[in-house]
Amino acid sequence: MFQDPLFILVLIAVVAVAAIMLFGIGTFGKGGEFNRRNANKIMRWRIGAQFIAILLILLFVYIRRGA
Repeated sequence: MFQDPLFILVLIAVVAVAAIMLFGIGTFGKGGEFNRRNANKIMRWRIGAQFIAILLILLFVYIRRGA
């Protein structure tokens, strides 16, 4: 399964979502001016990354189920 390029792409997308989420949690916990300026932008990045990750997961399941 680790030789499948689509699976690797799904893993990269999931790790990217986790990294963005951890970054957002870290800035929220720290507070301050940076958080006030960028909290919504970080949230939008996370939502976009989650959307892409979910699409890739669904594509992976659809292709593997048919094969």
